[in-house]
Amino acid sequence: MLVTNHRAWIAIGGLVISFVAAPLGTAQNTPAPSPDVAQHIKHIENGLAGAVVLKGDARSTHNLAARMKELNVPGVSVAVLHNGVIEWAQGFGVSSTDGPPVNAETMFQAGSISKPLAAMAALRLVQQGKLSLDADINTELTSWKLPSDPVQAGKPVTLRELLTHTGGTTVHGFPGYASNDTVPTLVQVLNGEKPANTPAIRSEAAPGTKWNYSGGGFTIMQQAVIDVTGEPFPKLLHDTVLAPIGMTHSTYEQPLGKEFQAFAATPYHGDGKPIEGGAHTYPEMAAAGLWTTPTDLLRYAIEVEKSLDGKANHVLSADMTRQMLTAGMGSWGLGLQIGGSPSNPYFSHGGVNEGFINIFVTYEKNGEGAAVMTNSDNGGALGDEIMRSIAAEYNWPDWHPKERAAVPVDPKILTQYTGTYALAPNFDLVITDENNQLQAQATGQDKAPIYPESDTTFFPIVVDAEIEFVKDDQGKVASLVLHQNGRDMKAPRK
Repeated sequence: MLVTNHRAWIAIGGLVISFVAAPLGTAQNTPAPSPDVAQHIKHIENGLAGAVVLKGDARSTHNLAARMKELNVPGVSVAVLHNGVIEWAQGFGVSSTDGPPVNAETMFQAGSISKPLAAMAALRLVQQGKLSLDADINTELTSWKLPSDPVQAGKPVTLRELLTHTGGTTVHGFPGYASNDTVPTLVQVLNGEKPANTPAIRSEAAPGTKWNYSGGGFTIMQQAVIDVTGEPFPKLLHDTVLAPIGMTHSTYEQPLGKEFQAFAATPYHGDGKPIEGGAHTYPEMAAAGLWTTPTDLLRYAIEVEKSLDGKANHVLSADMTRQMLTAGMGSWGLGLQIGGSPSNPYFSHGGVNEGFINIFVTYEKNGEGAAVMTNSDNGGALGDEIMRSIAAEYNWPDWHPKERAAVPVDPKILTQYTGTYALAPNFDLVITDENNQLQAQATGQDKAPIYPESDTTFFPIVVDAEIEFVKDDQGKVASLVLHQNGRDMKAPRK
């Protein structure tokens, strides 16, 4: 539903605009950048761009400080990988509104970026013969079993399918548990038993038949890893992945251990208010439990690149790393999304926890990449804009905004499209005409302008999408179709 990489523009955590200043702060405990690097940083700060830019619009780029203010993002941490080394890492804004500036050591909840590192731990166990990629996952599980279901069509769910989101399992993601909530055990989460706040993780499709993002599948993997090793998950991940790679400011401890609490950023709602009670607790550690920094994420990325070349196989062999990065259904490898071109692919992942939104991207072959972490529910749009600015500054082949041209249309046409359209139950898209400019507003979200590409097709600039208005046999506008990411969503007019 006009989905960005990490948040839906009109469904989950859209742009809630308010105007609380977020003072900028530079990184601490980090050497001053060279003049050339400082120039790169300056260009990136002033070169933020949306997913779509209007042709001929001189205002198509934005300043980081201004965007942080507009989007109510208190803090941002950025690290950039160039020519195989971390060229710079810097914080902007504050870790909390009454706290210190963000710096390179400030830790954020990684959200779903927890998954690729957890997948790496599982693949190490496969490499050691303790887990199988293609056996029935129930043969690995002892504390709990995935119930059989006729929808599975007699096919077993495997670890490979869980790691590629093709296992047919339910539960997209997890909201975590507030500081005053009782936190369930992992088995209670798997079964959807109180105090768990998500449904039972079950099968909804035959394994291997479709791609469907499932944090629930990674939670099954977490239980399997615990069962075969007998180790607490945070200790296992520290000993087998984080420590060997040198990720010194990273942990899967939930809640965060005392030794790291002084480094932790405070999470914020999109309206600028802090998450009540602070960071949520996620017993679904494999899916959402990692605390880390952009610098540590790029240490992971460097390890993946070097492992692929057989130069630094601290966790995985070159062969297992290649399997991890091989794109399958939905362009996903084993725990990672694969993008770019066949000749120059990149691996990436985004992450959303309550009050935290993040992204990292790294090219397999040329040592280029970046990680951006934020402590706001509005950080998704900002993170993508920063990534596009980095892509432009370092001449990446991907992550550039699409230029689209708006065409003039008769203002009388615009009035035909105003109304309410039902995209989903209890979820509407309202189209209004304000001074001959159409605006789209979803339930509970802010308005955003949409621009005509033809008399019937319009586009927003916050994401790469199209809205096509459809007339009935009598020539009246009866519905619209939202085109995005290869999907067509029809919304009848109310």
